Amino acid sequence: MSTGAAPRPGVDVPDHRGRTGLDRAGRDLDRNPGVVVRDVEVTSRGWHVLRRTTFDYRRRDGSWETQQRETYDRGNGAVVLPYDAGRRRVLLTRQFRYPAYVNDHPDGMLVEAAAGLLDGDDPLAAIRRESAEELGVTLGRVTPVFEAYMSPGSVTERLHFYAAPYTPADRTGPGGGVAEEGEDIDVLELDFDEALAMVRDGRIADGKTVMLLQWAALDGPFAAVRPRSAPAVPAR
Repeated sequence: MSTGAAPRPGVDVPDHRGRTGLDRAGRDLDRNPGVVVRDVEVTSRGWHVLRRTTFDYRRRDGSWETQQRETYDRGNGAVVLPYDAGRRRVLLTRQFRYPAYVNDHPDGMLVEAAAGLLDGDDPLAAIRRESAEELGVTLGRVTPVFEAYMSPGSVTERLHFYAAPYTPADRTGPGGGVAEEGEDIDVLELDFDEALAMVRDGRIADGKTVMLLQWAALDGPFAAVRPRSAPAVPAR
């Protein structure tokens, strides 16, 4: 009879999603000589993965100390702001978010830009998929805006930000999300100035959405047109 430890789902044997080796993430990192990973422990392996990593860290004064950090790995994602510059409209969503609800949001119904996890797709393919599912929009030209780590103290996710023009003719489906995945999404077409007002008064409180709306106002399709320098008037 074997006296060894029982096989660990997600580590030694496949878990409910067919994954193994979940404890290997980060063990081979060597890009920063001031960080040496010592151990990685999988503490939760639900749909996403929570790990506790022990590493040695070299401080600015040259001394070393051992630290532990927990990281939540839900994969990377993509988000898009569809805009109609001629009509000054943007397409957003509204859906229930329990984590916001349990952390003092009045009703948990957040207004957001359409977004989703990559789920094995490249970011551009993922955002086209999410736009069709959530907004009912078939995107044409899509512009990369930037990438950002949204909660780098604990969440590994890197989010790819996009913007894309649309017209009423591009709304080819009902949107609303995938009911089989528990999604129940309202599609909101908002005046851009109203969307900015909603950021100011707190009706829009989702970070990725605030970032895209501010980009659209400062550098994007709704950026104020700077007046040209007035021609010099000849002296008389």
